[in-house]
Amino acid sequence: MKVVRIYTGPDNQSHFEDADLPFAPDATGEATPPLPTNLVFHRRPPGGVSDWHCAPRRQYVIGLSGESEIEVGSGEVRRFGPGDILLAEDLTGQGHVTRSVGADPRTSIWVPLGD
Repeated sequence: MKVVRIYTGPDNQSHFEDADLPFAPDATGEATPPLPTNLVFHRRPPGGVSDWHCAPRRQYVIGLSGESEIEVGSGEVRRFGPGDILLAEDLTGQGHVTRSVGADPRTSIWVPLGD
């Protein structure tokens, strides 16, 4: 299963990286390490924009409905929809821009991670 990671590079700019979830064998198949359970459901209206900002903490952002575009410091823009998983780790530097696109609200789950 693919995850897109946003992180701050040595140039103090945010960047995208494609990664896989860390599945490992378990008694019934494969699983990832347990994640914290203090997740947050978040909804952003159509057309909503969060200008340049850093992630508030390390967190997975999992899209449930609607679409968003995220722009990183290099100028690259990616679109995320239902089922897409983003790992936000750009806690310092320039950060990223988040835009809700399309006619529907963007609903997602935020899963905070420990350091």
